[in-house]
Amino acid sequence: MSKMKCIMSWSGGKDSALALYRCLSGNSLNVAGLVTTINQTTQRISMHGVSLKLLKKQAESIGIPLHVITLPDNCTMDDYERIMGDFMVSMKESGVEGVVFGDIFLEDIKRYREKQLAKIGLKPIFPLWGTKSTDIAKEFLANQFKSIVTCVDGELLDSSFVGKHYSSMFITNLPDNVDVCGENGEFHSFVFDGPIFTKPVKFDLGEKIKVEYPNSKGDGVKPFWFIELASK
Repeated sequence: MSKMKCIMSWSGGKDSALALYRCLSGNSLNVAGLVTTINQTTQRISMHGVSLKLLKKQAESIGIPLHVITLPDNCTMDDYERIMGDFMVSMKESGVEGVVFGDIFLEDIKRYREKQLAKIGLKPIFPLWGTKSTDIAKEFLANQFKSIVTCVDGELLDSSFVGKHYSSMFITNLPDNVDVCGENGEFHSFVFDGPIFTKPVKFDLGEKIKVEYPNSKGDGVKPFWFIELASK
């Protein structure tokens, strides 16, 4: 039986990596590409703060082509849907049948992805969906993936958490109101080694940076802590 040709929505983080690992370990999917969106000015992936240079090295070690979609500053939802829609149409025309996501339990995001892909005729695939966050964390670490926390929500976690390796100790030290996989956006990560890599992605830790963004309520700002990862 032939495998379904698909592409992977790729953040470079741990949930994406584990979802990809599950896909590659199975017999039904042919993951033909990784898809990353970056900001046109910073040349970094949104919220994770990781540079395009490191993302390219990551994809090179994994051995799957990286498709980079550049989004404008202050990208509106209309802009995003138009740019992503055009890209997905081109992927379908090239023979892609499905798109893989690393989502775990956020129903609204899952429904949104399903709605947008239905317009194009592509199948959404959620390898991690419905698995408990604690079980995902255990599976990720048991398979000897290695990742570094690149961004944290400053309202929930202080700056000491950013730049830490995602580990059992990191999880133990998380407050009770923070999901152990950061599924609600509490933290983001960059995976640099593991069973899907041919060699580790090397980098140096740089300075920690505090950035404030308008909050979702529109009446103030929300702080985030990032750490610079410099490619070696």
